[in-house]
Amino acid sequence: MKKLIAALALSMFTLSAAIAWQGVAKSDDAKASKNLSHNIYFSLADPTPENKQKLIDACNKYLAPHPGVLYFATGTICEEKGMFADRDYDVALVMTFKDRKALGVYARTPEHQRFIAETTPLFKKVRIFDADVTRVAVPDDKAPN
Repeated sequence: MKKLIAALALSMFTLSAAIAWQGVAKSDDAKASKNLSHNIYFSLADPTPENKQKLIDACNKYLAPHPGVLYFATGTICEEKGMFADRDYDVALVMTFKDRKALGVYARTPEHQRFIAETTPLFKKVRIFDADVTRVAVPDDKAPN
């Protein structure tokens, strides 16, 4: 049963990457000038502290050092429960790419494929959220405390 769940999770993850790549390939010039926020939320089949750390370590090992990545962070769900926060995940991966093309290149790298192969057995569910974003500089004196 665990092998079936892992196979289904890998299929869903691979399908999501393929769909994301199709979107990248079809992007228009106006959207291509924006950055792309790529956020992935992992629910683990067995959310032990060790499995959470194993996934974070794999993210850092395979996914951080790629051309076109402007921002990279991993972490676990915040223990403090927010009023409106979705709590249906264990580990978050937050990335910002220079543009959609950079995401497409990253999705096809051997490191990304190794990450998928190595970590898929850990997953119960994976949710991917992509957004075209524009960075706005906030002066230090205007930033919220």
